[in-house]
Amino acid sequence: MSDLAALQQRLGYQFRDDNLLRLALTHPSVAHESGRAVEHNQRLEFLGDAVLGLVLTQKLYEQFPGHEEGPLTKARAQLVNHKTLAASAQLLNLGEHLILSRGEEMHGGRERASALADALEALLGAIFLDGGFETARAFILREFASGFGELHALPLMENPKGELQELLQAHSPNAPEYRTISVSGPDHDRDFEVVVQHEGRELARGVGKSKKSAESEAALAALKTLRGAAEK
Repeated sequence: MSDLAALQQRLGYQFRDDNLLRLALTHPSVAHESGRAVEHNQRLEFLGDAVLGLVLTQKLYEQFPGHEEGPLTKARAQLVNHKTLAASAQLLNLGEHLILSRGEEMHGGRERASALADALEALLGAIFLDGGFETARAFILREFASGFGELHALPLMENPKGELQELLQAHSPNAPEYRTISVSGPDHDRDFEVVVQHEGRELARGVGKSKKSAESEAALAALKTLRGAAEK
């Protein structure tokens, strides 16, 4: 059994009902492999996604009073995607505590971005049920504080691949190139990793549930890096 006490210490939250925490950490593969009805974290993930969305929406609404729905929606999407959720889960070391089937364990489930992101959302749902909305809100804002710090201005990225190409071709005739470097996970839950390069130089990488979304994530990361460098 994983050390839930150590995990709760890292979370900065002590569960009154440890069963909620265990449920948040239980991957659906456990039920699939056993072939019987076993509770897993998908329902909590559904709840946590809604709680996360509400908390971040309220924060953006308050932080950017002069912006309408469109830019606020894009900013929320920038804060909440599989990559940022998985990164937050890694910082909390959630992978070590996931309850997985043997098959999922053998196929690297503890490091899989989708499993980590889903577990984090399930964890948020569990905290909400165990401690209430204000407790969940405080936890979310603490975890996403650095992300809000980077949002000095809202992103206006309808088409990140197009924006990256336009930015690069202002100085070069060559377009960026995207290359899929890895595909992991079972057929029903693929993770694609894509690298974007320009004139032989790697600009950034992105991960997504499809090749297209991974390319968009890579373009977003490249834009952030290039614009950050230009501001220095």
